[in-house]
Amino acid sequence: MDIIQIPTHLIDEDKDQPRYQFQEEQLQELMKSIEELGLLSPIKVRTTGDGRYKIIYGNRRYKACSMLNRPTIPCIVSTVTDELEIYLEQIAENLTREGFSPIEEAEAFNKLLNDPKFSSSTKYMSSKLGKPEAYIKNKLDLLKFSPAVRKLIVGGTDIRKDMLTEDQLMPLKDLPMEYRDSLALVMASDEMPVSDVKRIAKLFKDKEISDATKGKLLFKTGPQLLETWSTHEHNKKERAKSVAAPEETVADGNQASKERQQADISSGSPAEPSPAAAVTRTRNKPPEPFTRMEGIGVQTEWEEDDAGTYNPIEEMLNVMLSSLPTPVALAASDLPHLEGVERQQFVRDVDTLVADLERHLAEWRAIKDQLVVRQ
Repeated sequence: MDIIQIPTHLIDEDKDQPRYQFQEEQLQELMKSIEELGLLSPIKVRTTGDGRYKIIYGNRRYKACSMLNRPTIPCIVSTVTDELEIYLEQIAENLTREGFSPIEEAEAFNKLLNDPKFSSSTKYMSSKLGKPEAYIKNKLDLLKFSPAVRKLIVGGTDIRKDMLTEDQLMPLKDLPMEYRDSLALVMASDEMPVSDVKRIAKLFKDKEISDATKGKLLFKTGPQLLETWSTHEHNKKERAKSVAAPEETVADGNQASKERQQADISSGSPAEPSPAAAVTRTRNKPPEPFTRMEGIGVQTEWEEDDAGTYNPIEEMLNVMLSSLPTPVALAASDLPHLEGVERQQFVRDVDTLVADLERHLAEWRAIKDQLVVRQ
């Protein structure tokens, strides 16, 4: 492949080429390198029929040489005339170069797909550029964001103030437009790591949270949103526990009862009903009229446990006796080593447990006091 020296003033930039962002610092470094070592890699051009040449790739090198007032530039002259082939070559060349930004890639792929003179496909681009279709689709997803967000997108994975990486944006790309751009700008401003962006995106995808509440959340900072996610997840877990705990207790009690019955059968001794088994029997009986307990709250009037009468307090007592573990001594040295959000959530879990136990204790003490009064 022949390399020829072409006068700099006869070379024109291709204004439609995919790369248009040039960092001044990188351009200055390139100029310094050319001054010391010369241009080591020629640019590629094509003839335009009027004695001039248009760049296929090498715009940054051309700019550096022009700024250094170099009279000629080493060039490779291409004979390709097909616009699709030229554009694909421009993309392929820039993909190997440092500084080709994710948004430039996205816009180039989009142009190949939607420009009438190309009308390409993702599959065709993948085969020509050697990139997986998923890679191309992820880049195209960046175009869902507004221009205000796109101008902040940079290559690499380093989290920087008022900049956005592709990894930071991917968790937000499928959110509704009214949340997507605002959240992206918050993530950039507060330098939120990818793991935290994923948690915040999960918060805005939660269908249990109303649109009105989500709209108010947009006024929070990144750390505040992360704290809201943590609290919301904690509350969801507590609600799930409150629903699942009685069912698990009964199931465990039934299993233990079956095992005891099997042991009694083997030994030939009669089986004694367990507290959990009593719970199972009474749960299937229709309740007699009584004043309801709130949670396991104290009722002011409660029924005597006559034979065959459903009694909610006795049932709850059996549940508690069969489910509470034996107290053990907990040493400070056994505390988990947690930091940040995980530590905060652990403290909240302990607070919830202590509060629940104190409520249980107060209610059962009140029940005991009523029994003493009735004697």
